[in-house]
Amino acid sequence: MDLSQLHALAAAVDGGTLEAAARILHVTPSAISQRIRALENSVGSVLLARSKPVVPTPAGVAYLRLARQIDALSADAAAEASGAAERLPRIPIAVNGDSLATWVMPALAELAGDMVFDIHREDQDHSAQLLRDGTVMAAITTEARPVQGCTSVRLGAMRYRPVASPEFAERWFADGVDARSLAVAPVVVFDRKDDIQDRFLRSAGRGLTPPRHYVPVSADFAEAVLLGFGWAMLPDQQSLEPERDGRLVELSPTGHDTVVLHWQQWSLRTTALDRVAAAIAAAASRSLDQS
Repeated sequence: MDLSQLHALAAAVDGGTLEAAARILHVTPSAISQRIRALENSVGSVLLARSKPVVPTPAGVAYLRLARQIDALSADAAAEASGAAERLPRIPIAVNGDSLATWVMPALAELAGDMVFDIHREDQDHSAQLLRDGTVMAAITTEARPVQGCTSVRLGAMRYRPVASPEFAERWFADGVDARSLAVAPVVVFDRKDDIQDRFLRSAGRGLTPPRHYVPVSADFAEAVLLGFGWAMLPDQQSLEPERDGRLVELSPTGHDTVVLHWQQWSLRTTALDRVAAAIAAAASRSLDQS
């Protein structure tokens, strides 16, 4: 197996097209096509679906993961041999939006001068898939069971509570928070994968379908709640301070939802990835509920 073929496969997936892969590797699109075809011939399977963007086939996922692992090991070995990295190691990780907006970025900032991060913002219930397909080396996820070829460590829990601005609560919940009021009060939702508000709605009654504001950026999501767009389930890391200031009120003292987070990473060990894992674990011990 030729390493240039694996590099071509990874570059095609990263760039989305063979032309973009050619620019990444400074060769012609024809050379990229030939290398990928030669790799497919050698393994006896189609590895890349020639769609727009190109995506790995199920067989291609395994070879994409192999390409990324070889690249990580090569960078680690070069740094160890020379005493200094010729290029900063690239660390692709998946992080849920709430963690990214609150406690993860300060942890990664300590390492930003020694490596480059390719951060994929993904819902914690879905981020493990990015590990499976080789897109990332590590992920913050709700899945405790390790993805094949990975290790899993419990980080702690984030507590979510239903909150709203005082003005919004006065308008929509003056007579209490119940199925009737929740059926009509607008709710702020992160995106179509976000189920945490719906879990609270289901606890109040069946078939509740209130109007929805979709705000797919965590900081802007919290800001929308503060501005009175609607109510939402916010993590304590975003809600406690504005509650103390009187800018938010809790809607239900029993409506808590706890999300336990885990750090999953490749079993493959590199110095850079180990440093990231240590920084994330230290930050989680300070910021997340460890009970």
